[in-house]
Amino acid sequence: MDQPRRILLIEDDPDIAQMLGVHLREEGYALEHCARGDEGLRRLEHEAWDALLLDVMLPGIDGLEICRRVRAMPRYTPIIIISARSGEAHRVVGLELGADDYLSKPFSVLELAARVKALLRRVDALRQRGDEQGGASLRHGALFVDPIARTATLAGRPLELTPREFDLLYFFASHPGKVFSRMALLDAVWGYNHEGYEHTVNTHINRLRSKMEADSAQPGCIVTVWGHGYKFVAPGGGA
Repeated sequence: MDQPRRILLIEDDPDIAQMLGVHLREEGYALEHCARGDEGLRRLEHEAWDALLLDVMLPGIDGLEICRRVRAMPRYTPIIIISARSGEAHRVVGLELGADDYLSKPFSVLELAARVKALLRRVDALRQRGDEQGGASLRHGALFVDPIARTATLAGRPLELTPREFDLLYFFASHPGKVFSRMALLDAVWGYNHEGYEHTVNTHINRLRSKMEADSAQPGCIVTVWGHGYKFVAPGGGA
């Protein structure tokens, strides 16, 4: 019998922690809870977790610093930030520091559970794809993508990508020349394809272009196919 997925929740609100604990355990997850940031960080440093649910405003050490330190660890742990800070700037900072997803309070417990499931499914799919390819890196023109180290370089220059930006680029680079709709990208990269979330794809593609393209207003690598979606073209030529 498969072992349940281990999830660490770092949240100082006891009511939210209890609510999430009851629901996620009913969903079959092995959820453990820390109320302080420093305690949670110690457990992250010494134990392996399948996912991390992370509040931002915490006693001991704040969630953004925890996110930064987790991304410096050798083991990749998927992170969903759950925060009362709902502004665009806070969301961007969280994603830039390496969070995979960001959910603003108050939120639906059912939506959070769906995002946890989608995130774990996406991570499993990426690992399986890497196993099938023998962990092989991808090279297209001037672009080099290493799925094991989760790094990418363009003409020898490291690309500073968030986890989701990396996953989006890796997916594109794995299917050069193929056109994907926004809904197809949501399903493949985010793990869900709910209507109303298409703007998430637009935002990430714009951010990816700003880091890769010489002129993001006239992209040559991640190309818009009007009426259909987007496709990847190798920098310097290719598909």
